[in-house]
Amino acid sequence: MAGQANKTLESWRAERTASYLSTAIAEHEQDPKRASFFREMSALSDRQAKKLAKELPADLDFHPSLRTRVIAFLLQTLPPRMVRNILSAQGVHGMSVYRSAKTDAAQLGTVESGDPWPTTIDDVRKHHSNVASGALRAGVFGVNDGLVSNTCLVMGVAGAGVTSSQILLTGIAGLLAGAFSMAAGEFISMLSQREMFEYQLDQEKYEIEHYPEHETEELAIIYAARGVPKKEARDLAEHIMADPKQALDVMAREELGLNPDELGSPAKAAISSFLTFSVGASVPLIPYLLGYDQEGIVFAAILAGIALFAVGTALSLFSGRSALRGGGRMLLVGSIAATATYFIGSLLGASLS
Repeated sequence: MAGQANKTLESWRAERTASYLSTAIAEHEQDPKRASFFREMSALSDRQAKKLAKELPADLDFHPSLRTRVIAFLLQTLPPRMVRNILSAQGVHGMSVYRSAKTDAAQLGTVESGDPWPTTIDDVRKHHSNVASGALRAGVFGVNDGLVSNTCLVMGVAGAGVTSSQILLTGIAGLLAGAFSMAAGEFISMLSQREMFEYQLDQEKYEIEHYPEHETEELAIIYAARGVPKKEARDLAEHIMADPKQALDVMAREELGLNPDELGSPAKAAISSFLTFSVGASVPLIPYLLGYDQEGIVFAAILAGIALFAVGTALSLFSGRSALRGGGRMLLVGSIAATATYFIGSLLGASLS
């Protein structure tokens, strides 16, 4: 019984927090329709909190936590869209309304029909699906980070006039330092994100099991706010909620903006970051690993230039821009950075010698 009471108390606090922040969003939201939507969500959370309070042994007073007050303060200076991930992490439901209709229409393939919002369960899943190229794009960016940072490092120390063995040692040190730093940062970031997502999913599962009527009403309000007729929105919400497993999947996507299938592995993310960064960082070191001496910096610059152009071309696949333009832009930016570090290294080398 004590465990159930604690869970109910936790749900009560979550609903009051959601109501408090939803009201804050409505007060600062410039779009009247979205403002109205969050006022409705606030009222719904408030009603649910009152129901939960009846299950608790004593009268409760709600005092927003310091974190909640800080977020409310942020809403006074920043548009709600900019802090939607923070709001979602605090259990504010309905943040998926901040997806653009244009993006949603493209995902659903309904641009011409003019109906970008999901009207079937399959549409709901498509509505939130992430393209498989996400991991590939992250990999390309990892290679780019390693390539640019270590090329600049190698060019900088080469400009200082050190020996080829010193350049190689510095480059290897830069590769290892950068790769381990990227891996550690990605591990902590992914672990924290996963823990947050798992907590939210557990909370959502509990609410679906114990308060299905409330969750159905929330989902119906979300769909109605997107333009689905109220009766259809209600029917769709009831149909989804009839299957608890399916309901958790949809509520995570629609209320929390999460994809339960893609929580991610901290270990895999760390290993991926380490490897992709290392691949990019190793490019300017190849001539020195092959034994080149004074001319090694020339070959390193050529290899780095080719790699920069290739990375820029690869990134153009995700932006839809011209491959030649993307490659040329990446080559130009990387060349400017490398040239700058080379001359700075030259100046420092001259002044310290």
